[in-house]
Amino acid sequence: MKERLLKKIADRSLIAGVVGLGYVGLPLAVEKAKAGFKTVGFDVQSAKVNMVNTGHNYIGDVVDEDLEKLVKEGKLSASSDFSRIREVDFVAICVPTPLDEHQEPDTSYVEASAKSVAQYLHKEMMVVLESTTYPGTTEDLVRRILEERSGLKCGGDFYLGFSPERVDPGNKRFKVKNTPKIVGAIGEDAAEVISKVYSTVLDGEIVTVSSPAVAEMAKILENTYRNINIGLVNELGRLCNRMGISIWEVIDAAKTKPYGFQAFYPGSGVGGHCIPLDPYYLTWKAREYGFHTTLIENSMTINDGQPEYVAERAMHILNRNKTAINGAKILLLGVAYKNDIDDYRESPAIRVWKELKKLGAEVSYYDPWVKNFKNMYGESGESIPKLTKEIVASQDLVVVTTAHKDVDYDMVQKNAKAIFDTKNVMKDVGVKENVEVL
Repeated sequence: MKERLLKKIADRSLIAGVVGLGYVGLPLAVEKAKAGFKTVGFDVQSAKVNMVNTGHNYIGDVVDEDLEKLVKEGKLSASSDFSRIREVDFVAICVPTPLDEHQEPDTSYVEASAKSVAQYLHKEMMVVLESTTYPGTTEDLVRRILEERSGLKCGGDFYLGFSPERVDPGNKRFKVKNTPKIVGAIGEDAAEVISKVYSTVLDGEIVTVSSPAVAEMAKILENTYRNINIGLVNELGRLCNRMGISIWEVIDAAKTKPYGFQAFYPGSGVGGHCIPLDPYYLTWKAREYGFHTTLIENSMTINDGQPEYVAERAMHILNRNKTAINGAKILLLGVAYKNDIDDYRESPAIRVWKELKKLGAEVSYYDPWVKNFKNMYGESGESIPKLTKEIVASQDLVVVTTAHKDVDYDMVQKNAKAIFDTKNVMKDVGVKENVEVL
């Protein structure tokens, strides 16, 4: 099996499949097709399938012309018909792994995808889970579903592995193509063949580890590391505010040290699909072993409480200006979870929006990247179409919640009654009497 699959990889006769055509799946499918493999993307959302098949891109990290060209050449297609799994030799599962209402892992999308693959799983096939999840998911959950529902045996009939996605939306330097890729598989042959697929497709280093669990834990560590350090700087930011010290100046000074320090910055919380969620997967799994992740849980508590802290600070700024927050007009600049992207998943800015409305404020927002939003909590909004000096002047408070570059902050500073800058974007504008920084 190994030699036959390696030959298919070498001569590009291998057919690749990707389940889930979102921020992770579509860029991966495009890269596989660009590497010369006929690629089929699978998604339950017909709108995504239709857009791919007509060459219309909807993901910022995919080049429009690349997608259109690959579709026209017949190298890339999409389908909602999972029976076409029969056609593929390699399939990557790239579906969401959210939290449920109890802040516990929701693996329903992974399970549903594994069941769909299992129904059409065939011998000499590779299955790779890319969705971020807790250690043990691939070996304990996905393997069981695939074997029980297909009657095939992992290692003897098919290969199974885990290779965590490392997608950073909006990153100009690192994309799917050039980011190092971790691969952990069940068995040495599986690791070799799956790694070969990725090394053929990607330019980044392929890092092969001893098991899927190691790869799963590595991904959790990457984002938990960031969560903890963001929690640290958010807590120090609160302390510095009480002490009358600028946390931003403190960080700028500390980062001049050429070793042993990496700069993290405070904000209104953490957003995106990874950092706010992954630590919960780890703490949930740790409880199975009677282990309490105290440091991790403390950082999560700090970051989860940051939107409420921002709303409280906004209320104090209004009070100093003799304005009650109940009925105050507040404009948020940005609802995307990071600058210069249209992704608002788990955005802390939306939680700030929610907290301010709970306090009675009349909240609006401007975001050149997110024209409207609707999240899983029922919150929804629509951006004002254009940011003008008249709109800025009509607000009791402007809160900078996302550091988009294509916003005229100089105009905002000159016309706003008061500004609460949670991103320190006003540092380069002129007179700043009306600006308070997080």
